[in-house]
Amino acid sequence: MTTPTGPPLRPPTGPTDPQDLLTGLGRSWLWPLGFGLLTLVAGVIMLSWPEETVQVVGIIIGLQLLVAGVARFVTAFTHDDAHLGSRILYVILALLAIVAGVLCLRHQLQAVGFIALIVGLYWLISGVVTVFVAVSHRDLPGRGLAIFFGLLGIVAGVVVLAYPVESAIALARLLGLWLLVLGIFEAGIAIALRDAARH
Repeated sequence: MTTPTGPPLRPPTGPTDPQDLLTGLGRSWLWPLGFGLLTLVAGVIMLSWPEETVQVVGIIIGLQLLVAGVARFVTAFTHDDAHLGSRILYVILALLAIVAGVLCLRHQLQAVGFIALIVGLYWLISGVVTVFVAVSHRDLPGRGLAIFFGLLGIVAGVVVLAYPVESAIALARLLGLWLLVLGIFEAGIAIALRDAARH
């Protein structure tokens, strides 16, 4: 009796398989577009709030990080088995975003430096992961934009960590400006995905 040498057989997956659902959702250009619009809204709220407090900053950033965690988790399933390392990195990044969001929501009344430290670390790690994944995937839609945004995230993380922010208003303006940039980037990725799907 001979042993089959081909690839192992996989159990059939139906249309309601969770992995298939997450993969389809992550590859839809509407997903990054929705995340980008929500991030833009958070940035506008952060910049237009008349009297920002540490509590307000903590709530908005915490919620945005939770949404980012969900988005990264869904995005992880868009990578095939050949890019398993990238999938694992995105899952780790999603867990980091969720933990950071929970910390910001739980410790709303902590010092501004505490929130800045959490956000700065997340931006730095997220930027490194984004650059690594974009450089590793030659066929990634919007690859150049992803590399640029990843480098920008690294710079933003280093700036936040290296230069402490002393007031909630200054932190809110800084984070609000970055959320606007992030929202525009996600909208650009959505357009790139839409164009790739059409071609």
